[in-house]
Amino acid sequence: MQLLVSPATIEEAKKALSADIVDVKRPEEGSLGASFPWIIRAIKDLTHKPVSAAIGDFDYKPGGAALTALGAAAAGADYIKVGLMFDGIEEAEMLIHSVTRAVKETYPEKMVVIAAYSDWERLETISPYDMAPLAAKAGADISMVDTGIKDGKSTFEFMDEARLVEFTKLNQKLGIKTALAGSLKFEDIEILKRINPDIIGVRGMVCGGDRRAMVQEELVLKAVSMVH
Repeated sequence: MQLLVSPATIEEAKKALSADIVDVKRPEEGSLGASFPWIIRAIKDLTHKPVSAAIGDFDYKPGGAALTALGAAAAGADYIKVGLMFDGIEEAEMLIHSVTRAVKETYPEKMVVIAAYSDWERLETISPYDMAPLAAKAGADISMVDTGIKDGKSTFEFMDEARLVEFTKLNQKLGIKTALAGSLKFEDIEILKRINPDIIGVRGMVCGGDRRAMVQEELVLKAVSMVH
């Protein structure tokens, strides 16, 4: 299980370099809010670790998502992560295919991450279980769950351990990796180890519980030690 930490600035990124994956996002633009290409590039220059970049919580705009994904890859991101903030199997299939093709045609070695939301029912968006087969079919690498509304509620409030195990096993059967995120706490780490996703993504946990605060290096080190 790898630890992904999501700094919002270059200064925060310097405090997150002990994580397995450094994820670049702009929290004020949403759950998977996109940052700027120059921030991605600067953080990539800081570390030999893989760098991930969120490109946004997209409604049904496959062209916009594809172009944004290619931009993140060109800026240096090793993982390109998009959230599906809409419903509809055919629409999701089109956007996932478009993002994956945009990245893989130019950067076949880079990883495409498709995210649905643990709170999909209140958002009225596509479920993670419906998203995962579409991600696998398109050739994406990782199927992810996050919370879409950042109101302090954890993924565990919407998907319990059994449902997250089901999601992880579905991805294994499909041949893709699993990432879990969404207001995760230190006390969740032992449960997460039982679920055994490939990646867990955190921000609030290493900001002292408030994702709007600053990443704290000592909390990143604590999370790394607990995960490993």
